[in-house]
Amino acid sequence: AVKNLRNLRILNMSWNNFNGSLPDSLFSLPHLKILDLSKNNFGRHIPISSSSGPILLDVLDLSYNNLSGNLPVKAFKSIRNLKLRNNQFSGSLPASLFALPHLKSLDLSYNNLSGALPTGQASESLQNLRELYLSSNQFIGNIPTFLFSLPHIEQLNLSTNYFEGPFPINPSSNLSLSLKSLRFSQNNLSGRLAFVWLGNLTKLEEIDLSGNAKLVVDVNIPGWTPPFQLKQLLLCGCDLDKNIISRPEFLGTQRHLKVLDLSNNNLSGSMPNWLFTKEATLQDLNLRNNSLTGSLDPIWHIQSSLSRIDIHMNHVTGELPANLSSMFPVLYDLDFSSNDLFGHIPTSMCEISSIGFLDLSNNKLSGEVPACVFTNYPELSVLKVSNNKLGGPIFGGMNNLSNIYELHLDGNKFKGTLPHDLAGNFVRVIDLHDNQLSGKLNVSFWNMSYLRVLNLAGNRITGKIDQHICGFTEIHLLDLSRNNLTGSVPNSCFIVLNFLNLTGNSLSGDISFPLFNTSSLIALDVRHNEFMGNVNWVGYLENIRLLSLGGNKFEGQITPNLCRLMYLRIIDLSHNKLSGSLPACIGNISFKGDTDDQIFQPANEIMWVPDDYTTSNELMYFTFATKGNLYTYGRSFFVSMSGIDLSANMLDGEIPWELGNLNHVKSLNLSYNLFVGPIPTTFGSLEDIESLDLSHNKLSGPIPWQLTQLFSLGVFSVAYNNLSGCIPNSGQLGSFSMDSYLANTDLHNITQGNMCGPGPDPMVEESAGEVPSDPVLYMVTAASFVLAFWASVAFSFCHPHGRTIILKL
Repeated sequence: AVKNLRNLRILNMSWNNFNGSLPDSLFSLPHLKILDLSKNNFGRHIPISSSSGPILLDVLDLSYNNLSGNLPVKAFKSIRNLKLRNNQFSGSLPASLFALPHLKSLDLSYNNLSGALPTGQASESLQNLRELYLSSNQFIGNIPTFLFSLPHIEQLNLSTNYFEGPFPINPSSNLSLSLKSLRFSQNNLSGRLAFVWLGNLTKLEEIDLSGNAKLVVDVNIPGWTPPFQLKQLLLCGCDLDKNIISRPEFLGTQRHLKVLDLSNNNLSGSMPNWLFTKEATLQDLNLRNNSLTGSLDPIWHIQSSLSRIDIHMNHVTGELPANLSSMFPVLYDLDFSSNDLFGHIPTSMCEISSIGFLDLSNNKLSGEVPACVFTNYPELSVLKVSNNKLGGPIFGGMNNLSNIYELHLDGNKFKGTLPHDLAGNFVRVIDLHDNQLSGKLNVSFWNMSYLRVLNLAGNRITGKIDQHICGFTEIHLLDLSRNNLTGSVPNSCFIVLNFLNLTGNSLSGDISFPLFNTSSLIALDVRHNEFMGNVNWVGYLENIRLLSLGGNKFEGQITPNLCRLMYLRIIDLSHNKLSGSLPACIGNISFKGDTDDQIFQPANEIMWVPDDYTTSNELMYFTFATKGNLYTYGRSFFVSMSGIDLSANMLDGEIPWELGNLNHVKSLNLSYNLFVGPIPTTFGSLEDIESLDLSHNKLSGPIPWQLTQLFSLGVFSVAYNNLSGCIPNSGQLGSFSMDSYLANTDLHNITQGNMCGPGPDPMVEESAGEVPSDPVLYMVTAASFVLAFWASVAFSFCHPHGRTIILKL
């Protein structure tokens, strides 16, 4: 037993699969000085109580486990190196932790610690501290100034917390001359930091202030030459000196710089080709999301160290330099996307054999993609040339995609047919939507057992859906919309399919036994086809969020099994031949958005992609029609939108009052049916309603006064019914034109002097069978809708940003 090893001084059990609780006997070995249990699966708490005797350990490493609870630090009187990163410790930081006189290195990064940092006597006790890592917790308050004056402090990393207030360095600060690294990114720091205030820090090598949008950073100080040589400078998303590139007074002095991140700063001026000097040591250059102009042409010196260059979303123009491969011989990650580049892709690029990520999307490139791109890159994992003017045969006429994981060739002019013997053992994503591909889809000899995303939407593919497509048992997303496919769909396959889009084809037949596993499906869009039969099968789609069957030939009644779909957000059954009454139990579906985003986990498993690269399922987009326009939303659609469209069917009977329980629905369209009876007064409880269309039915009676409480209603129509009484002139109902009320013979507009019979007293109790409405209501804008599927790509900057909304007129 370990407890019998009384003379043991060093015990290293890291990188194993130990689990359960930590053995308390390990902490009672009298001569043990170094204990390393990192990178295991130990759980629960550290087995040291307040009554435990002093622990004589010098080094304790419990990083990368699942330990939780508070930090029992009082027993570690002699500890010098304490590493507890990547666990689940919570609570505030004990003041006793900052009172350990021998402590040299403390790493508590990636836990759930919170509260303010202790001060008190800490400045006197931590005289030996050299490294302090507290990143990725939930600390608040100001950053204590004493940390910067500790005599031996070298590394300070407090990134990704909630620290606020002025940056704790000013012209009179007494800074420790030992400081090498200052990392305070992703906080809420404000005030000003002038680099000249760091003038005595001759050992300084790293500065990371990214993500502090309110922090003014002054870099260029006329006449000042810094005494330090930085290796890393990260200033993404700060209030940065806009002359840092156009007047390189500071950067020009940093001859040892390896990592430079000036992204997301709205910098202007020409592309800083002066960075690419003969002596340059840069390895990673990030200038994305600025307003830089100019071209890449004047690069003459070989950059033998540069492995990553990112100028995404600028205004750089011109052609890709023919000598790009000789200038960047060891490049691994090249992102020139979203600029104004034109011309051809030079074949010399294929000579950069080290390239792993190549993104030239959203430019004006033309010509063909050199065939060598698909064959000469042994390290290539992701290729993106979306939204250019590229043409020629797809994949450069090649049929072997070697080691590529993701292929995004969408939004171009590629022609011809897809290879019938396409091979790619590592391919996870193929996105070819919106090209000019033709012929039949023959996948019978495709060797792609790991394919997870296949998007061929918006091409000219004909024939039937190949039964062999069921051989892709790992596929998550299949989009064959907007083609010329015919015939029926294959029988049940796709064990893990989450997203299926077949809209805009000429597919037919009964899909009671469709090509998907019903328990895994999250979004199904088969609009504008010729499918027929009943819709009883929809009740088995237990995890469905989006169900869009509009524009087909479905008939029969709407099954009450539909009410099983408790995760439903969008349902479109419009323009079919459905009949009968509307199941009242629809009012029991919450139509509430998902707060848990786990259903959108990335479809790929590339673990070494750059942090800012977009994962596959984030590329899914859905369209929403309102007021004659099409709005395109990202994956947040399921959170931000909800709606029901049952228009243009033959539904009859009264509208169930239970639909008034749908207080999360934003769009409700029941137009062009045969509904009779009154408008339910419970509709006054539709708290989130944006668009309500009840036109072209046989509804009768007055417009309920409760609808006047829908204060943010943007679109409303009850035209072409048999309504009577007065048009309410209060709330939003008084703001709509008469087009909303047309062809109701006995409906009068009181504002035009018409005499109206007395309406119901608002205080009179609701008629039997109806539920009183809730007078507290909120809303937003917009209309009836139709849904398509995904198409495009969005990128993140150094901070999370909302998804882009694209308006298609």
